[in-house]
Amino acid sequence: MIAVIAKIPVQKEKKEDALAAVKTLMAGVAKEEGTLYYTLNIDEKNPDTLVFMERYKDMDALTAHSSTPYFKEFMEKAKTFAAGPPEISVLNEIDSI
Repeated sequence: MIAVIAKIPVQKEKKEDALAAVKTLMAGVAKEEGTLYYTLNIDEKNPDTLVFMERYKDMDALTAHSSTPYFKEFMEKAKTFAAGPPEISVLNEIDSI
């Protein structure tokens, strides 16, 4: 399995715009076959950073996710609310419960 942790710093005054864009993104992600887990989180110590925790059945599923029109639209919108570049970690999951 493939796991992803993606962090997007958000401009404080545009946080509601960011959350609305995420809602649209997640509606599409919910229909993806190879996406097993996709959550949005806020770090209590850094509330202006969106933290996505994701799990895919394989690299092909991650590639498919990244190629969808709604993902590309979200990344375009992110340019209007992001406070900096995203930090993305792609991990090979060894074990989970």
